[in-house]
Amino acid sequence: MELTAAMRTTGTCRYFRTDPVPDEVLHQAFEVARFGPQGGNRQPVRWIVVRAAARKQALADLYLPLWKAYFNAISDGSVNVGALPKTVVDADHFAEHLAEAPAIIVVCAETAGLHPTDHELGRISVVGGASIYPTVQNLCLALRDQGVGTAVTTLLCHEEPQVRKLLEIPDGFITAAHIAVGYPEKPFPTTLTRSPVSDIVALETFGTPMFAPAGS
Repeated sequence: MELTAAMRTTGTCRYFRTDPVPDEVLHQAFEVARFGPQGGNRQPVRWIVVRAAARKQALADLYLPLWKAYFNAISDGSVNVGALPKTVVDADHFAEHLAEAPAIIVVCAETAGLHPTDHELGRISVVGGASIYPTVQNLCLALRDQGVGTAVTTLLCHEEPQVRKLLEIPDGFITAAHIAVGYPEKPFPTTLTRSPVSDIVALETFGTPMFAPAGS
């Protein structure tokens, strides 16, 4: 499919059919995903495709308590996610049925291949992810191109020690995301809802909008 169409419609899929995703479809997606940019061409990303029912259930069992704690905080108002109520309900369904996804791809990264330049700034370090998440998005786009839906979550990274043991991840590698993969039960969206360009792009200084709102 055309690239910008894929970019506009690769949302989070939370309802999957039970049909397996063939090896050749996954291979094609990994083949193109690997060209994502990363610092120094170190190529730190590794993937683990989890299809076995017992392992998927084990991952889901680790995920669900984390999600329910977050969901309850949303429900009682102590956390404001700014999401539509339906989005939260769909996310709860996803958590309850995670083990039923045809595959869960665990994204790993070799720490020696990351070069975070922001870890001494006294805030959350994010720069290391620049060598990981562009490749993850490439994978999601490549799967979308083949009619496969994805849901990227980082919540399960909280349980990295247990995931490491379950999947025999060696020292020197971290978990960066988990991606539920499968053919969508519902049609892909015609376009995603996002903030307009006029709200998110500044010129020269943070508070100076570069573009006027549409229709003004």
